[in-house]
Amino acid sequence: MDKVKVGIIGVGYLGMQHARIASYLEDAELKAVADIDFKKALEIGNRHGVSYYQNYEEMMDEIDAGIVSTPTSEHFHISMNLLKRGKHVLVEKPITETIEQAEQLVDLARKNGLILQVGHLERFNPAVEAVENMISDPKFIEVQRLGSFSARSLDVDVVLDLMIHDLDIILALIKDEVGVIRSSGIHVLSDKVDIANARLEFKGGCVATLTASRVHQGKVRKLRIFEPTSYYSIDYIDQEVKVFPLSGRQTDIKTLKTKKEEPLKKELENFLRCQVEGRMGKVSGEEGLRALRLAYAVLKEIETA
Repeated sequence: MDKVKVGIIGVGYLGMQHARIASYLEDAELKAVADIDFKKALEIGNRHGVSYYQNYEEMMDEIDAGIVSTPTSEHFHISMNLLKRGKHVLVEKPITETIEQAEQLVDLARKNGLILQVGHLERFNPAVEAVENMISDPKFIEVQRLGSFSARSLDVDVVLDLMIHDLDIILALIKDEVGVIRSSGIHVLSDKVDIANARLEFKGGCVATLTASRVHQGKVRKLRIFEPTSYYSIDYIDQEVKVFPLSGRQTDIKTLKTKKEEPLKKELENFLRCQVEGRMGKVSGEEGLRALRLAYAVLKEIETA
């Protein structure tokens, strides 16, 4: 297969990064960008020497695949339209506003034999990739995802904005069903939940606690995984992994070697290679749907707490 002809729908902050990376990847040919803010589309289109539109439907004949980086409320109908037109889709997280919408996208992609990938970026973090095949018997997981307030992504609660990254990672690491969910959350600077805490008890005995905040001073992205003989400390930002033996001998502490890379670049490379090689890749539509279901279960507990 020749290069994948790519169109980007929504060129705000994240879409702009998608355009930057797609413009130089070996398997991609960036063909067009679109944004309801026509000045933004013109700016990014001219920056990369590609077509630009206010209405994304005008790019359909130029592309093989669409990257949807619009507000969440637009994910469903744009992704559905792309899939109906035979285009592969990479849609930012959360996959859609509702579980029912996500189910429809997954069903259509499967029916049409198309790739539907969801932008759970942290799955491509080299630190996460370094441990994903090493974890065999997790007993306790602790996650902190804290950030300062931003006007971006205020169309969804912090659970769907930030925590969903870690819900997705935990589901990928623990091949088990969640038995009990306890969660709480509060509004601070928006009319949505801005701080949330969740405790997930898996049927096999593992417990995971997650804290997500978008009103924190500074930025924290930490994941700790405890197994019977050791625990893993993962720093998403520094892309570092330390392994601590639970025997207590400090000399046995190891730092895993990771090749620091831009997760978004790795995500796009995966999306493109899947099309070139005719295979499914990481973070399928089914996985995005599974993470969304768990996120809404966490929100339901917050509402009833």
